[in-house]
Amino acid sequence: MSPATSAAHAYEFCFPKLDTLVRVETADHWVVIRASRDTFTEERKIRFVRELAAEGFIADDFRWAPVGPSPCGQGVRWIVDPSLWKPDPMLIARTRRFMVRLMAGSLLAWLMMIGLIFLCGPRSPAVPAIAAPARSSAPAR
Repeated sequence: MSPATSAAHAYEFCFPKLDTLVRVETADHWVVIRASRDTFTEERKIRFVRELAAEGFIADDFRWAPVGPSPCGQGVRWIVDPSLWKPDPMLIARTRRFMVRLMAGSLLAWLMMIGLIFLCGPRSPAVPAIAAPARSSAPAR
């Protein structure tokens, strides 16, 4: 049974310490593990597959299956595929348009608020003229 024709389940895992994302695609007779980077040692790959089987993500039959890039239909196939997590160009363009509009709107709102402060802000009272000191009418002693 080929991976393209069977109903597959997919699970995604994140390993922040290794800076790696892993997607596990499984069906009755095959398991494909796609990693964003080649950061797993052979021993770690085997332990990861055994953990998947122990947790019920994959069938127990794959617990002792060989792990590797073999193209055969049985077993576990490990693929390093960084392109799997690259964003869609249409999504990038849409996000860029949104951010440009957001920044332009924020700038316009900020300019309007600054303008309102200068136009409608409190006015300082007129500075009174400095009066000459008053002379006292009392005689000096």
